[in-house]
Amino acid sequence: MLAAHCLIEIVGLTALAVAAGYTVLSLLALAAWYLRRPAGSRRPAGPVTVLKPLCGAEPGLYENLRSFCVQDGTEFQIVLGLRDPSDPALQVAQRLVAEFPSLQIDIVVDLRQQGSNRKISNLMNMLPKARHELLVVSDSDVRVGRDYLAAVTAPLHDSQVGLVSCIYHDEPTHGVWSRLGAMYVNEWYIPSVLLAWLFGHQGYSSGQTMCLRRQTLLAVGGFAAMANHLADDYRLCELIRAQGLRNVMCCYVPTAEHHEPSLAVLLRHEIRWMCTLRVLRPRSFQLLFFSFSIPLAVAGLLLCSAASAAPAAAWMLFRITVLARLAVHCAHRLNGARPALADSWLILPRDFLMCWVWCCSFFTRRISWRGSEFDVDLHGTMRRAS
Repeated sequence: MLAAHCLIEIVGLTALAVAAGYTVLSLLALAAWYLRRPAGSRRPAGPVTVLKPLCGAEPGLYENLRSFCVQDGTEFQIVLGLRDPSDPALQVAQRLVAEFPSLQIDIVVDLRQQGSNRKISNLMNMLPKARHELLVVSDSDVRVGRDYLAAVTAPLHDSQVGLVSCIYHDEPTHGVWSRLGAMYVNEWYIPSVLLAWLFGHQGYSSGQTMCLRRQTLLAVGGFAAMANHLADDYRLCELIRAQGLRNVMCCYVPTAEHHEPSLAVLLRHEIRWMCTLRVLRPRSFQLLFFSFSIPLAVAGLLLCSAASAAPAAAWMLFRITVLARLAVHCAHRLNGARPALADSWLILPRDFLMCWVWCCSFFTRRISWRGSEFDVDLHGTMRRAS
């Protein structure tokens, strides 16, 4: 019996040590990223075409798209693409054309569906309208400053750079579900990306920003090479790296509008994202539990308490985890308009909800995306659910 109690206590202490260690390392990765100096020049690499696939008039769409219309320092064109002529986003696109008559803005409305990934199909329909060699693909919920295009194209001065991506900051719309969704990105996903970056990983890519040369895109088979893939951004990065080119994480951090109108919508989105991670990292996906710091620390403390009175070391590790987790929560708010401790009461439900979503993702290969259901196989290929 004594041996069993000792073993339980050791497991509990190990869980607490992992939770504390991971959270502290995530905080250090955030600090290392935001304190680093931008490398190289921010001189734009040349004229650029911005490809913006649209679907629905989501909150802030006009303001987000307008921020791309007032870029400094480079010649640029914007292509706005839609599948449905009745899509309310078309009115927003037409408003921008009227507001900026001297700007090269092209609107593509094309019903053709090429592959199961609707976003990539939209991009395939839009690409023939692109006038420039440099391409920036950016989601419709992104808002940027006037120096964005100069910043993200500058790394392409290096001929060995094939793809430029950015991490991003999620800004929630009103409502608790949007705030929980933004916390998923700002306080778990992005710190995880930066922790991998800190240890040398260079495989990150995000649809929020993908900047590349047209010739690079064509060399990997064009957008058609991703037409049936769930993780199209990761697939593009993978194909470009296979060409012997580098992927660069630009120091620019755009803002993305995060809107979750209900708990059901939030869960559908996050289960889809977790399923994407399971496809990309099938062997290590189970280990994601070690990144859910508060649930892991609570489990460790309960194990220590079940074996005997929790030792002082257990409480010390638990406090370190909680304080570091609170620091991660505050870190991305330091330069923002919201108070640093705003929504701190959501940390506990956020982390346990994320753990629940992770568990749910083991039991489904069906995802919901833009109102449609898809089945996803082991290779990340999407098929319309029957």
